[in-house]
Amino acid sequence: MTGELSPIDKAKFVAAKRAAEFVEDGMRVGLGTGSTAAWLVRCLGEMVREDGLKFRGVPTSTRTAELAREVGIEVISLDEARWLDLTIDGADEFDAELNLIKGGGGALLQEKIVATASDQMIVIADAAKEVETLGAFPLPVEVIPFGWTASQALLEEALVSMDVMGRKSTLRMNGDRAFLTDEGNYILDLHLARIGNPRQLALVLNQIPGVVENGLFIDICDQVVIGYGDGRVETRNINTGTVTEDRLEFVESDNLFRDLGE
Repeated sequence: MTGELSPIDKAKFVAAKRAAEFVEDGMRVGLGTGSTAAWLVRCLGEMVREDGLKFRGVPTSTRTAELAREVGIEVISLDEARWLDLTIDGADEFDAELNLIKGGGGALLQEKIVATASDQMIVIADAAKEVETLGAFPLPVEVIPFGWTASQALLEEALVSMDVMGRKSTLRMNGDRAFLTDEGNYILDLHLARIGNPRQLALVLNQIPGVVENGLFIDICDQVVIGYGDGRVETRNINTGTVTEDRLEFVESDNLFRDLGE
């Protein structure tokens, strides 16, 4: 471990560790993509090695698959699993109804497919990801490379009639080239500032030719596990309306933190 964890990383870690407790022997589990989901994969790997937990993981990106194999998790494809008991993933934003913006890591298409092929989706996040209204985080839209500028023009035209504050879109870059998703597509980030009607916007965006999927996750998330820098964890279940709170203690010399290099 190189130095003490920041409060944000502590919050991500305790949320991931709490969410890992939902995974049981024999489950088929969707494994998300991103910094918070990486903590989850490490926690589950530790449970596999030290507690004998036996489950199969379906990663939502190539980098999650690589990390899962590295920590000892059995990895299978969604086609092999067919259906999942649970998916645990992060989010870039979530609101009181557990609507989400996802895709900051560029894996929104696989993330949405995996999440909707699950009996339950749990989101893990630090408290800063909670918002009153979605939209401050740019909304990712995955488009095919062919004619992407035409798709961009159609997107911006569609936004004129939507309840949003901004209408600018930018092509996501990786250095001096367009960022490519695992499916070889581009991502257009929509800088909307505020999304008044996420459900309507999600439906409209997916009708535009060239659009593969958008980063609005509506009526998909069942629970959110929120971590805080002081070790507190809050779990909210949108289906039962229940909220539970606890606190997790940890020491940074644990095996989980070795060789992170972050």
